[in-house]
Amino acid sequence: MFITSLSKKLTLVITQPLCGLFYLSSILLLTGCNSEPNNIALGTLERERIAHTATVNEVVVDLPIPQGQRVQKGDVLVQLDNRLQLALTAKASANVAEAQANLEKLRNGARVEDVAAASAKLEGAKAALLESEIGYKRNKNLVEQGLISQATLDQALAAKDANIASVQAAKEELLKLTNGTRPEDLLIGKAHLAAMEAVLANETKKLSDLTIVATRDGILDNLPWNLGERVTQGSPLAVVLAGVAPYARIYVPEPYRIHIATGDTLQVKVDGLTQSIAGKVRWISSDPAFTPYYALNQEERARLMYLAEVQLPDEYAHLPNGVGAQVELP
Repeated sequence: MFITSLSKKLTLVITQPLCGLFYLSSILLLTGCNSEPNNIALGTLERERIAHTATVNEVVVDLPIPQGQRVQKGDVLVQLDNRLQLALTAKASANVAEAQANLEKLRNGARVEDVAAASAKLEGAKAALLESEIGYKRNKNLVEQGLISQATLDQALAAKDANIASVQAAKEELLKLTNGTRPEDLLIGKAHLAAMEAVLANETKKLSDLTIVATRDGILDNLPWNLGERVTQGSPLAVVLAGVAPYARIYVPEPYRIHIATGDTLQVKVDGLTQSIAGKVRWISSDPAFTPYYALNQEERARLMYLAEVQLPDEYAHLPNGVGAQVELP
């Protein structure tokens, strides 16, 4: 039908040369507009977004860097109120000091004064035992002479046995001090110290989380919370666009996927710039954006798109995010 219509128009050109020539040129111009190149992948300039989230519900007390400024790794972005966490950290540090002192006490063993006191107590028990033994022997002779009763002798015997037990107890007490701490007690002391150190490390980490610092170089894109606001746990406090120059996030048509690999150099055209930029493919997806559940014919396969990222050189760090980009495909 198109050929028949075109032949009729050509006949009209022949019969009306001047008017027909203008009409023919118009047709050729219109048909030429439909022959757009299809080896172009469209996309936008992007950077990696690093969102720093809040770990607690606290008040924002400082925003040292305004939005839009370039930041370096380690720069403080947001400071939350840390007074409560400072107190908890100080308490945990005191518990660690107590556990360390207790463990050192167990390792050092008994004091010299304690050992001397136990030795004196043993000597006193021995003296009492000697006295009770002499008294028992004397009472035993008196009982044989019939001068005292058997009950008095029994009391002397009981006193002697009690003093024997006292001497034995004093000996064991002295051995307990001189033999040192039991290995089990040392293990308990070490475990208690390790537990307190773990609590301190946890509290210290919570304290450091209240100071939001940049983890990568980039641009401070957004500060969602204002100074003096109480943030909610899990909400973003600062968003950093990481990296130096942006990358072009493009969608590669399926027929060109086989010709592109990581590390390839492609020409990128950015809206507003006349010259092309040589970018390097840093990643391309192995799966299409649309994965069918049935076999596609050739025409439908050509509609599949593969997401890819083309990194621009560092000298184009001034280019903003969101700008349209076109990449020439091989």
